[in-house]
Amino acid sequence: MSNSRQLEARFLDNSEKQLVDSSHHPDVGDLSDRELADLRRNLRERRNRARDIANRQRREIRGKGAPRGESRVSEDAGSREKLSVLSSALQRVNNETSRRERFCSRQALKNNAERALEMRRAASRPRRPKSRRADKGMHAVPNERAPDLVNRMEVGRVSQFVKDSQARKDNRQG
Repeated sequence: MSNSRQLEARFLDNSEKQLVDSSHHPDVGDLSDRELADLRRNLRERRNRARDIANRQRREIRGKGAPRGESRVSEDAGSREKLSVLSSALQRVNNETSRRERFCSRQALKNNAERALEMRRAASRPRRPKSRRADKGMHAVPNERAPDLVNRMEVGRVSQFVKDSQARKDNRQG
């Protein structure tokens, strides 16, 4: 579920709010690749830190971890929401990064195809004669297979005769 910007601002401090705001649609498209990589790195660090804090607080609530401060944490809803907001911001930045990579790969594919077409058009075609002997015209090509002198039906009849004879011989007693 997406959060409104106003709801996101409730869970973040000022520096995190600036990072998350720059991950939204109109602003993320205006960033350079370098700035986008920096934003991605910073969001990842903040998200990991929020995840660790939320996990620690969850352990404290269950009684498995020692309290970090003077008293135990009673609930971790704010930490979980902060983690959710930072994760969705990182997801938006990752989507923008993959969109840019797809665009670059599509452009590279197009450039390669154009270059291949130019190379094909520039290549000289070999001069081949229009017939086997261009000066004398077409001539017959001899068939290299030997003619079949035996009828195929005769071959089948003989082999069946041999099979039947062998069967009669095997069935004879003594």
